[in-house]
Amino acid sequence: MPGEDARETARTATGALEALPFLPELPARGPGADMLGRTLGMLVELYARVEPSGWRFGDRPGRDTRRARAWLGEDLDALEEFTQGYEGALKLQAVGPWTLAAGVELRNGEAALSDTGACRDLAGSLAEGLRLHVAEARRRIPGAKLVLQLDEPSLTAVLLGRVRSASGYRTLRAVDRQVVEGTLRDMIGAVGAPVIVHSCAPEVPFALLRRAGVAGISFDFDLLTERDWDNFGEAAEGGTALFAGVVPGVDGPLSDPAGSVSGVRALWRRLGLAPGDLGSSVAVTPSCGLAGASPAYARAALAHCAKAARSLVDNPE
Repeated sequence: MPGEDARETARTATGALEALPFLPELPARGPGADMLGRTLGMLVELYARVEPSGWRFGDRPGRDTRRARAWLGEDLDALEEFTQGYEGALKLQAVGPWTLAAGVELRNGEAALSDTGACRDLAGSLAEGLRLHVAEARRRIPGAKLVLQLDEPSLTAVLLGRVRSASGYRTLRAVDRQVVEGTLRDMIGAVGAPVIVHSCAPEVPFALLRRAGVAGISFDFDLLTERDWDNFGEAAEGGTALFAGVVPGVDGPLSDPAGSVSGVRALWRRLGLAPGDLGSSVAVTPSCGLAGASPAYARAALAHCAKAARSLVDNPE
């Protein structure tokens, strides 16, 4: 989300949607509030600091770790204030293990992804940190049915060997699909809440994510190609929740709500899926994060998503 005001953003995140309010991230506050830094602050017995090249592991918690944890606490305080007595679904989010491994450096400057042992240690630390994060949110908002979103925009690059080395002259070796799947499965089993995986990159690995046990998959609908259609349909038929990103994440005109989901409705018909299942299978979201939007547009976009989702329920055909 845009801006730096945790209370005002929590008010929007809990008030603009008919369902699934969320714990916002406010990266405009700086390092430690950014996507990677926020999640690195959740790690257990692993610490990172900001270097000119980005986030890098260090030996002990420093200023950057303390800042990340302080901002997360501030955001939880704000969310708790606006969810008193709330008993519905509520979404938390963090960076997933493979995007984190691709985005944080070892002491030698290479991504953690380059070291199998480092990836394993990072995944274990993250799983425990996320378990504690979910438990803390549950303590603060005891009536909420928590859902955890893992942001994995680098997942496809990890699987296809497209992550660049520190020099930029080569790419790191692709990670075996079974290793990727197994790591995600173990994490899903550890965190204590249903898990959605989000990626706004092309070629989202629907089948792999479903085998790993995700409850939902979130994606940029405009990036789907014909090769993805069968995977989309199989996920829908298999009961996986689909979070279709159809609303632009930056300021611009918003079409009428029904028009925003016309492509989703058309694909549903093309695949021969039951019209009555559309509204309960597909949620409507921004195409990616809203951090690059104005606060006014972010509020309007969330309200627009709710109206567009309602149109899928009311007019599935």
